[in-house]
Amino acid sequence: MAEPVIGIDLGTTYSAVGIVEAGFPILLADEGGERLTPSVVWFGPEGVKVGRPALRESPAGRLVRSAKRQIGVRFGEHIEAGLPLVRDSAGGIAFETSEGPRTPVEVSRVLLSELKRIAEYRLEREVRKAVITVPAYFNNAQREATKQAGEEAGLEVLRLVAEPTAAALAYGMNKLGESARVAVFDLGGGTFDVSILELREGVFEVLATGGDTRLGGDDIDALILELVRQGSGLVGAALEDLEIDSDRLAREAERVKRELSIENHAVFRLPFYDGVQSLEVEVTRDDLERVMGPLLSRMERICREVLVDAAMEPEEVEAAVMVGGSSRVPVVQKLAGTVFEREPDCSQHPDEAVALGASIQAGIIAGTWREVLLLDVTPLSLGIETLGGLMNVLIPRNTTIPCKVGEMFTNARDGQDSMRVRVLQGERELARDNWELGKFDLSFRSAPRGKARVGVQLSLDENGILEVLARDVEGTGDDIIVRIESAAVDVNEEAVEQMVEESVEHAFEDMNARIFAEAQLKAEELLPAVRAALAEIGSVLSKEELEEIRLAEVAVEEGLTAGEANLLKGAVERLDQATEALAARLVEKAIAEG
Repeated sequence: MAEPVIGIDLGTTYSAVGIVEAGFPILLADEGGERLTPSVVWFGPEGVKVGRPALRESPAGRLVRSAKRQIGVRFGEHIEAGLPLVRDSAGGIAFETSEGPRTPVEVSRVLLSELKRIAEYRLEREVRKAVITVPAYFNNAQREATKQAGEEAGLEVLRLVAEPTAAALAYGMNKLGESARVAVFDLGGGTFDVSILELREGVFEVLATGGDTRLGGDDIDALILELVRQGSGLVGAALEDLEIDSDRLAREAERVKRELSIENHAVFRLPFYDGVQSLEVEVTRDDLERVMGPLLSRMERICREVLVDAAMEPEEVEAAVMVGGSSRVPVVQKLAGTVFEREPDCSQHPDEAVALGASIQAGIIAGTWREVLLLDVTPLSLGIETLGGLMNVLIPRNTTIPCKVGEMFTNARDGQDSMRVRVLQGERELARDNWELGKFDLSFRSAPRGKARVGVQLSLDENGILEVLARDVEGTGDDIIVRIESAAVDVNEEAVEQMVEESVEHAFEDMNARIFAEAQLKAEELLPAVRAALAEIGSVLSKEELEEIRLAEVAVEEGLTAGEANLLKGAVERLDQATEALAARLVEKAIAEG
């Protein structure tokens, strides 16, 4: 019997595990018959509990929820959680529980261990291999941290799959003979993702993806709590000032959100929250939709950016598939319908579609599901810094992965025997405006300027995890291989969504900066070469040729001083043309001497 491979949706609010059995993807239920496991962990003096048992044993200060929103995030870049957050020994984040600090990786490991246990209980055999889903916009550090949690849970993580891609697999499993372009709109508990995929005869290709790893149902719950605070008359205070257990607040806010998805009003109730007093505040759907305006604007912007990246008009999308628990909110469905200009497709179970897709991908790897090929993409460009502080893109955003891209570079000065390789991620023209993923020094055989040859290759695996290879081609031929580890990305998630925006907002000035940097490099190379050539054979030039070269030199120097890109570029081109005769005579002299 083939070794089982399970598919896991490690969610912010709920998690699930499944497998392909007898050619069909199924989700595996726990002993109580529940297919969804609440993504909460309780650390108490009697031990650790997960899911529903944790919810039943949750005194204040011990229940950890929404750990996924903090995984792979460094301290200082985190967002508020139900429990206080502290810095761990590696500079990351830990939840402060009454039993000591617990990192998001540790919490996720406990959750994954429970899902592994459920699978083994149902399958009645050991499970060691898994596919785990992650938000499409998880960066390298978050993906590595998720993979680490799986390995610590005793699982070999064969693949990390983007959540909207997994949902598209679930949507398309009965449409394998068809061709269609679909948008998957995934609003989960802590993250928001949109992907546009093309389905054609069993091939699922991601055309573009976008998202926000800090936008989800938790944020809607927080808005409900703010409405409750205002409605209760606690102006200038917080509900926490009443010493109400934060877990009770979170659970009641989620209940109200669910009720408002069906009804036009709901009552937020906390009976005897301090043993004597009770809290009852009515919340209306209209009020919630009003305060959700900024969240909806962020969702709409991301959707429209993804359409642009896919080079598609809304009418070219044949279905807008809604997944994620918070996609049930009526105003969210209305937004999706407006952007994609069609009735949202709610045919998939919002909470189960991603886990079913993960199970299908697990079945593909295990060989129990043979009818599908999945082609995913990388959400942001990757490259290295080159001379002049420019970003040289090797892997553009939305490139299908896995992929491997290399380029040759050379030395910038005589006698140079080493080069610093800075690996960057982002959409800006200048290196300083992108994120540094890592850097290392490569030694090579000393050579005259432009004679050394160094190869740099970026390799993205199917999980979106990066490996960099650098080689001295002309010299030793030795390789340096660097794997970008989890601590390499020192940026907060809000910056991820800002990156694409800023690349558009600053496109004109960025391009000017690139033009100036490239022209400056050319000028700094050309000026001394021209002066040396004039000193050697300038006497053979006519008075008119010498005057034109002098004027062109002055124009280049003025362009460098002015800092104007097009002025400098034009001056460099003028000097280049003015010295064509000079260059020709130099060549003739060299041939004659030879």
